[in-house]
Amino acid sequence: MGLGIAAVASLALALLPSPYVVEAPGPTFDTLGDTEAGPLISIDGAETYPTEGELRLLTVSLLGNPQRPLTWVDVAEAYLDPSDSIIPMEAAFPPELSVEESNEAGRIEMQNSQSAAVAAALLHEGLDVVSDVRVAGVIPGSPAEGVLQEGDRILRVNGEQAFDVYSIRASIAAVDGPTTFEIERSGEPLTLEVTPAVEGEQKIVGIYPSNEFEFPFEVDIQLPNVGGPSAGMMFALGIVDELTPGAMTAGTRWAGTGTIAALGDVGPIGGIVQKMHGAVDAGASHFLAPVENCAEVAGHVPDGLTVFAVDTLDDAITAIETVAMNADTSALPTCTSAAAGA
Repeated sequence: MGLGIAAVASLALALLPSPYVVEAPGPTFDTLGDTEAGPLISIDGAETYPTEGELRLLTVSLLGNPQRPLTWVDVAEAYLDPSDSIIPMEAAFPPELSVEESNEAGRIEMQNSQSAAVAAALLHEGLDVVSDVRVAGVIPGSPAEGVLQEGDRILRVNGEQAFDVYSIRASIAAVDGPTTFEIERSGEPLTLEVTPAVEGEQKIVGIYPSNEFEFPFEVDIQLPNVGGPSAGMMFALGIVDELTPGAMTAGTRWAGTGTIAALGDVGPIGGIVQKMHGAVDAGASHFLAPVENCAEVAGHVPDGLTVFAVDTLDDAITAIETVAMNADTSALPTCTSAAAGA
């Protein structure tokens, strides 16, 4: 009798909601291929060239949210799967934001990522790009509330040109104390100060910046129902490949991840272990990882995957072209070599 009661109690506890969510490998998409919406990348107004192989971007599926939390059974199953990661609910869904607000932030980040990728690819090809950055939204209760407004055009941050979202973040991170914004509002120049909040290792002012670029021709990226900035580098690589003669990959199947700045800098992302497993599941043999993610990569590379560490769009192109030519890759940085040299 007592054992039966204990078993029922244990089962009841196991089915209680947990305070965790699970990151798992998500869908992957070839930037040289199609989605249900059509070609992932379409270029109109410029000459394009045939491509081969794959340049596959990767996603992470987030299981559980504040409205539908996982049970402890779900968490236990994820603990046994090396491709899954368990993280606190508040790390994925900050308490100050609703699920809808988090999704909207991801949508804006995806838009920014696509714009920055086009800019990076076109600048790499020596083409002219006109840029400005605007405030797409202000987070309620954040340091920026009541100071910056939706629609403000950001000219400089701490004296540095606001070329894109990523340059703004770098300028905020580089200075202790208040951040100075030089903006234009309704045609009038203003200089404003915001004292960032610190969350973990990041300085946050609480705005959603949006890239607004003028390009010499149209580049359209179609990737419905995917948010966040981590596909930026792979978007840029796909655009460069279509704009240049010859197939960059020579038929090799690549996957990778990383944010991209308009000037070509590659930044770190979340969920890289899940993305490496997703790459293997999709049949990729080579993987591009941001240098700043190398600590998470080392020791967790799935069998059958060769990982190269990259810091810029040029680094990524060099790695792909070196493999395509069957040349010696020993001089290319890997996460093991990058960590050793740090």
